Amino acid sequence: MGQRTSKRSGADQEVLPHVRFSASEEGPPRYSPHRFDQFDTSGQQQDVAHLELPPTIVVSDLDGRASELRDSRQELRRSSIYSTMDLVPQLDLYANSLQGRQSRSRPSLEALRRAFDDAESGNHTDESGVSSLAVIDGGNEESPGPQVEKAPVRFGWVTGVMMRCMLNIWGVILFLRLSWITSQAGILLTWLIILMSVLVTSVTALSVSAIATNGRVVSGGAYFMISRTLGPEMGGPIGVVFSFANALACALNTVGFAETVRDLLQEFDVVMVDKTNDVRIVGVITVTLLLLISLAGMEWEAKTQIVFFLVLMVSFANYFVGTVIPASPEKQAMGIFSYRSEIFISNLLPDSRASEGNFFQMFAIFFPSAIGILSGANISGDLKDPATAIPKGTLMAIFWTTLSYLAVSATVGSCVVRDASGRLSDSLTGNFTEGCVGVGCSLGWNFTQCIESQSCGFGLANNLKVLGQVSGFYYLITAGVFAASLSSALAFLVSAPKVFQCLCRDNIYPYIGFFAKGYGKNDEPLRAYLLCYFIALAFILIAELNTIAALISNFFLCSYALINFSCFHASITNSPGWRPSFHYYSKWTALFGAVISVVLMFLLTWWAALITFCIIFFLLGYVAYNKPQVNWGTSVQAGTYNMALSYSVSLSGVEDHVKNFRPQCLVLTGPPNQRPALVDFVGSFTKHISLMICGDILMEQDRQTRPQNATDCLVKWLNKRKVRSFYTPFAGDSLRVGARHLLQASGLGKLKPNTLVLGFKTNWRESSLESLEDYISTIYDTFDSNYCLCILRMMDGLDISDQFDCEVNQGFEPDDPVENEDHHSSERGSADGLSDSIPNEQIKTVFQDDQGKKTIDLYWIADDGGLTLLVPYLLTRRKRWRQSKVRVFIVGDQHNMEEGRKEMISLLKRFRLDFHDVIVMTDSEKLPLTKNLNRFEDIVTPFRLKDEQQDGVSAQELRQRSPGKISDKELEAFRLKSERKVRLNEIIRRNSQNAALILVSLPVPQSDCPSALYMAWLETLTCGLHCPTVLIRGNQQNVLTFYCQ
Repeated sequence: MGQRTSKRSGADQEVLPHVRFSASEEGPPRYSPHRFDQFDTSGQQQDVAHLELPPTIVVSDLDGRASELRDSRQELRRSSIYSTMDLVPQLDLYANSLQGRQSRSRPSLEALRRAFDDAESGNHTDESGVSSLAVIDGGNEESPGPQVEKAPVRFGWVTGVMMRCMLNIWGVILFLRLSWITSQAGILLTWLIILMSVLVTSVTALSVSAIATNGRVVSGGAYFMISRTLGPEMGGPIGVVFSFANALACALNTVGFAETVRDLLQEFDVVMVDKTNDVRIVGVITVTLLLLISLAGMEWEAKTQIVFFLVLMVSFANYFVGTVIPASPEKQAMGIFSYRSEIFISNLLPDSRASEGNFFQMFAIFFPSAIGILSGANISGDLKDPATAIPKGTLMAIFWTTLSYLAVSATVGSCVVRDASGRLSDSLTGNFTEGCVGVGCSLGWNFTQCIESQSCGFGLANNLKVLGQVSGFYYLITAGVFAASLSSALAFLVSAPKVFQCLCRDNIYPYIGFFAKGYGKNDEPLRAYLLCYFIALAFILIAELNTIAALISNFFLCSYALINFSCFHASITNSPGWRPSFHYYSKWTALFGAVISVVLMFLLTWWAALITFCIIFFLLGYVAYNKPQVNWGTSVQAGTYNMALSYSVSLSGVEDHVKNFRPQCLVLTGPPNQRPALVDFVGSFTKHISLMICGDILMEQDRQTRPQNATDCLVKWLNKRKVRSFYTPFAGDSLRVGARHLLQASGLGKLKPNTLVLGFKTNWRESSLESLEDYISTIYDTFDSNYCLCILRMMDGLDISDQFDCEVNQGFEPDDPVENEDHHSSERGSADGLSDSIPNEQIKTVFQDDQGKKTIDLYWIADDGGLTLLVPYLLTRRKRWRQSKVRVFIVGDQHNMEEGRKEMISLLKRFRLDFHDVIVMTDSEKLPLTKNLNRFEDIVTPFRLKDEQQDGVSAQELRQRSPGKISDKELEAFRLKSERKVRLNEIIRRNSQNAALILVSLPVPQSDCPSALYMAWLETLTCGLHCPTVLIRGNQQNVLTFYCQ
């Protein structure tokens, strides 16, 4: 007892690490990545038992991953001053506390409580097979020897995040569209467009920083952040859409590069096939080369990005140098001058000429340049410290790129006029400016002719290559365009597989697990690389991506909206687990970012926004329908808890009203999987309506053999059966004690049970008197507590545990003699038949069948407040019972039968129950048949007191001496009531042979009624019925009303 065999193989147990104990206080603690899995318990503890300080354990065997930390520093794992087994706080105790697996380093409470007993007995091993001084690393299960393996490549915040984000933000729009936007919107509105885009991206970056610093972020980027915050329902769709958007963005940037190459070749009169096919050829070659770089590994990809970054830096320097170089006459003819105040003032205000020249269309053209802020977060698995790198690198990238965009728009607007002819002959001689139009007149050039004819081929408004013409060397700007487009394409080609790999590993969607496999030291998703490559290749061959570009922007904006909403939702729920180390964020700015992102989706391209939301909702519906078995501790769970807590507290201040009465049921099921019919019956009228609690009263023998995961298994069984119920195990010495405590303690506020549901004790005649008295006393306690009561009886009984060869909870079934205790215990060792015998097995019951047009027969013998009518009404609201007709049987006499029937129909009509079939039983007071009376006598005979036991003894003394037994006086006193029970059973069997369900008013036991006699009444009322029978009784308080207030 108290020990469990270790799961490790014998070979592992032979190799024990060397453990040395030291009580020295000199020197600071030293830590190393060493681990140990087994310990020598041969008596080393006794050597240090007399030390005043707890021993320090130094472990010398190597972890398989120790190659990353070759300094071989020793780790000191100190015990607490309270106990040699109790450990002081350490990082590795928390490092592997993942879902479904608790860190094995920390001893359990049971082990700590038993540590003294083990020490006294010389047994230093707890139930987990761990030495009382052992500290087991929570890492991998196996402990291989030292391995020489090259460490994976990890990046810092500069090369891993900032540089990638800057390269992605510096796209072709900077070189080929910013000057044109400046001419259309003017410098002031261009700055406003830039700052609006930066506002959205900055708010999103703050939200990303908060989420990234709230725990360790592994690979997966935006998908990982959203899914671990909002759950798989929102994370799964974004993972698919975001991965696909990155693949399309790779194709888009590749086509942009290919078009630039084509235009450059055309300048030299080089044409391979034609304009369209040249783009396809260059694009296919380019994306193939990018794929080879990606397949070579993150190290090569990072070096390539550094080269692109340097090229861009040279291009920027080339441009800014060109703005200060005095312009030659050729440049002036193209409208390019050095810094001139006249040009700056003329370009301040907008001059919209094209049909797409309004502000929001300009914004829509510019905003895609800002979508690269997640490039660093998307490779979070390849960062040294994502929590530090992502906030610092992303925000710094936004800062520097914003400065560059503002500087380029201001400088180009200060040096270049909007319109120029490019002809040297348009220069002015002397001061003659009469009839001259445009700012060029004050600069010595007359571009009036081309301005009035709108045939100018140069200037900000007419030439997209202004930056190259302004620069010191034209082709360095072309190199910058190449670097910007290729770096963005490469970043997207790397991001898409990384995100998709994380999505595949979560198994949210089917048929994509093939792409989850990683290769090499960096766990590269080679299969996902190929998938992204073929997607990009397919869209490159289309060679027309203008329409898809709008869809890409909406995909990214949708991701931004959900990231911001994730930050807001995690903050608003006040979850204790939301503790980001990045504090420079606000939940309200995050909400603003989410709202503005959605608004921009519709302002930019409304049809693309609709398509995006349709895709998101379709994927969300799929995940919500399948309900993946994952638990990531999301803010949705925290929000649900807050709402439930808030509503429960507010509901507790509301007085009960008869119109809001709901049968809130405490169902004594024992292990629910052993009584599925009882669970299904109650679930049929409580699902989505009222509270249902499955109570499981654990006796002493149950607690000893019950596995720790039994509760989780039974809850999963209920969820798989789609039963909306709580499961509450409760330790009790008997059924009565456990039920009494459950009646008092279960529930919360107004969400407390008001109805107890029991299964009929079928074997009551073979059970002991103590067990029978326990069952009947539970019924008595229910009425004494003013609870309603339902007792369900099935023809074949409720318990199905015999089918699975497992033992029944002794609180519900009689104590049968056990011949072989060892065999008996082995049968109980699987969580009441859960873990081994019936793992998640679902048995179909009659309550899961479609009842068709069968009847529900209701024998309303006594007015209990209306519960007897309410339960069948709730049943008929279910699809399986909807076609069933409810027949109401009432007691009456022959003379007033029709009046009684009309009166009952009128009452039912006022209750709006839609019950129209009322039958008056006029022969209920007739004597029952002799054979049925004899059968009742046979039932009670074993429980009658013998003559010699009754002589000279009072009834009170009889009940004390023989509880539950029936004396002759008691039998005679209750004879009339007994005969009426027998007669009622005859009527039920005659009228309800083909019923789907029978409900009979439960007689309330009098205090002087013997337990055996009352149980015989219940047996008599329900015997011989071939359909489920419910004995039901309200608490004599109205649960139905026909008033509106």
